[in-house]
Formats: sequence, C-alpha cells, structure tokens
Amino acid sequence: MVKSVTKKSGDTEPFIKEKIVVACVKSGAPVSLAREIAAQIEADPSEILETKYIRQKSLEELAKANKAYSENWRRYDRTLGRA
Repeated sequence: MVKSVTKKSGDTEPFIKEKIVVACVKSGAPVSLAREIAAQIEADPSEILETKYIRQKSLEELAKANKAYSENWRRYDRTLGRA
C-alpha cells in the first residue's frame, strides 16, 4: 500500500519516511530513535496521513524519549512562524 500525505494547504504528496527521520534528527534525537518514530508512523493503517498527525505523533514520541527533543522542534517551528 502506497501512503500519501495531505499537507496543511490541501495538497497531497507521497509519504517519505526519511522526512520524519531528518526532522527528528534536526531536533537532536539520535538516528535510531528517529527511525523508530518514522516506522511507527509508517505503520499507521491509514492510506492517507495528515501532516498535523505526523507532527503530533513525532512530538509525542520525541517527548517520551527526551523533552528537549520536542522542545527543540517547537522552538524551530516558532522561528518559522509555524507554531
């Protein structure tokens, strides 16, 4: 099953697991944790995932491992005006 992602704008694009890995690593998480989080999201049975869900799930899992990771992500979002 090929997953797709619905963006905030309403556009859809193919699901690319590595985008989640990169975002998690940029927040300070180790690659192994980032890959685990991406695999959990990829395992969701839905064919279409919303970016809002991906962000929320990523932040939840990062916070479980180390609150600093999720705080780093949120801080970055604020600098871009996304939060």
